[in-house]
Amino acid sequence: MSNFDLVILGGGSGGYAAALRGAQLGLSVALVEADKLGGTCLHRGCIPTKALLHAGEIADGTRDASHFGINATFNSIDMTGVNSYKDGVVAKLHKGLQGLVKSRSITYIEGHGKLVAKDTVEVNGARYTGKNIVLATGSYARTLPGLEIDGKRVITSEHAIKMDYVPKSVIVLGGGVIGCEFASVWKSFGAEVTIIEGLSHLVALEDESSSKQLERAYRKRGINFELGVRFKSHTVTADGVTITLEDGKTFTAEVLLVAVGRGPVSANLGYEEQGIAMDRGYVQVDDKCRTNVPGIWAVGDLIPTLQLAHVGFGEGILVAEEIAGLNPRPINYDGVPRVTYSEPEVASVGLTTAQAKERGHDVVELNYDLAGNGKAQILRTAGSIKLVSQKNGPVLGIHMVGSRVGELLAEAQLIFNWEASAGDVAPLIHAHPTLSEAMGEAHMALAGKPLHAHG
Repeated sequence: MSNFDLVILGGGSGGYAAALRGAQLGLSVALVEADKLGGTCLHRGCIPTKALLHAGEIADGTRDASHFGINATFNSIDMTGVNSYKDGVVAKLHKGLQGLVKSRSITYIEGHGKLVAKDTVEVNGARYTGKNIVLATGSYARTLPGLEIDGKRVITSEHAIKMDYVPKSVIVLGGGVIGCEFASVWKSFGAEVTIIEGLSHLVALEDESSSKQLERAYRKRGINFELGVRFKSHTVTADGVTITLEDGKTFTAEVLLVAVGRGPVSANLGYEEQGIAMDRGYVQVDDKCRTNVPGIWAVGDLIPTLQLAHVGFGEGILVAEEIAGLNPRPINYDGVPRVTYSEPEVASVGLTTAQAKERGHDVVELNYDLAGNGKAQILRTAGSIKLVSQKNGPVLGIHMVGSRVGELLAEAQLIFNWEASAGDVAPLIHAHPTLSEAMGEAHMALAGKPLHAHG
């Protein structure tokens, strides 16, 4: 069979979500992937990175065991063992995903695909036509002009997750999510780490209060960083890398990780030849992920929305349901949860204080310190929950810093997306002692009825 209701180019988060949902809705689906099913997230991004972060958490816990009356000695990091654990997690999820695709009668095509007509994708010389084409070719790790990636001394995140040793020292160029996560991993593994960030804060897209808390935590951990300064040049030697910043400062380390963002994979795939509107390599779409060419859709990192795997899932599902005639609601990107899985974690949903004020809201704020939370004390977790709210109205943003606070986002996103006020949330009884209890306490305090908080 070479004619389908849906031909999807790219088997990452957005592509396979569209395939699974489309097949579920009775569409005939072909899914094309040049590498491995699951894409960057499963094999080179989210999953292996979080496995490394968890290994780092175990290392830190071993070092701190005496705080809990446990006699344990931290010896070293065995990267062979760490990578075996990491790769095992990836392999298990990959096998499960392959089984899902097979069980839904999706035609899975391995090979490099190219759009050769408005309704046709060519793979390995064979052509597959679809009433609808979904472009989901993902993204790649960017670098800077003149900064050549050699995979040994100058690396990207895709090299970092495969390293078989712990470098003695690392410079991380970029203090966004990827840079901060790898800085956290390497510090936990015992490396000396310096982050270079051109903007004024780490994780600069987060609320400023969250950025400042992360910076304080990193200083306490011994992670160095330079903010508001830009990279100028670098020199690679047999022993490492030296970089020079525009302010004249120099830094030397064994390895330089370039974490300056990701760009869309769209070159030489036939997109522009078919008349698809592009901007700086990104495919332009409307609020239903439709391109300007009828019957062609695009999802995931290929389009200029949040570069998050769960956004790709949502966009893939949206497209499949729109094609099937379900008329789904467009995605509200303000309501998408965001997490930096560092130690401590930074998690948020909704608007920052600055964004809320820019949009004309009469803003009130509340900060709840996790020091007042019993489970946080048990876990020795510092941090806070900040609420940004419309005065006498709905909660506009929830911003959290602390170990495992990403797990609190489920309730936070319901509060934001259902436009609940602090008064709506305050009466809900939260289990004690849990970290989630802090979410209830914060809303109680904002509603004027604090319990374990001063007010």
